[in-house]
Amino acid sequence: NRSVTIKTLVFPSETSDSYVEMVPLKPLQLKAFTLCMRLATELKGEREVILFAYRTGDYDELNVWRELDGRLSFYLSGDGVFFQVPELGALKTHLCVTWDSSSGAATVFMDGRKSLTKIYKKGHTIRAGGKVLLGQDPDSYLGDYDAKQSFVGEVCDVNMWDSVLPDRTIKDLVSGKRVQRGNVFDWETIQLKISGTVEVIHREL
Repeated sequence: NRSVTIKTLVFPSETSDSYVEMVPLKPLQLKAFTLCMRLATELKGEREVILFAYRTGDYDELNVWRELDGRLSFYLSGDGVFFQVPELGALKTHLCVTWDSSSGAATVFMDGRKSLTKIYKKGHTIRAGGKVLLGQDPDSYLGDYDAKQSFVGEVCDVNMWDSVLPDRTIKDLVSGKRVQRGNVFDWETIQLKISGTVEVIHREL
């Protein structure tokens, strides 16, 4: 049984210049998505934490946050949708966010457990042509970073599909089973562009 080595990103300190750009396999022109990642952070208290940022010239097309009050949220170019879930901590959490334009159904999964469904941005389309960053929230097109929103901790296994995966598939992902690879981002083959102080650690699963 051959071992699988996976890369994991460690953001050791609060900065305004450490981030990782992820190069997508196809344009992010999306009417639905599943975005999953494993992450751990010890950031606590009144602190926003950016978990994923996709920005085009004028808009935050898809940003995932831990809010000041610990809720998880995501924003599709405008107001966000919020979920009261257990707080992220030092133990790795498998987090997935799903959204479907046709119904507006928005959910989060933590370690395979599914939240309630909220209706959000029905009929919206995420636009292509931007950049995806881990670690920082760009307030302009790849600039204006705020250290107080930066991600500090560890993140890996960032995968994205242009559809809503079945609940069972998400459970399989959590347990490490091999499932269909992300067709927007596939962590096993992904091209990463690293800026600032971010360590890439290779671990055997």
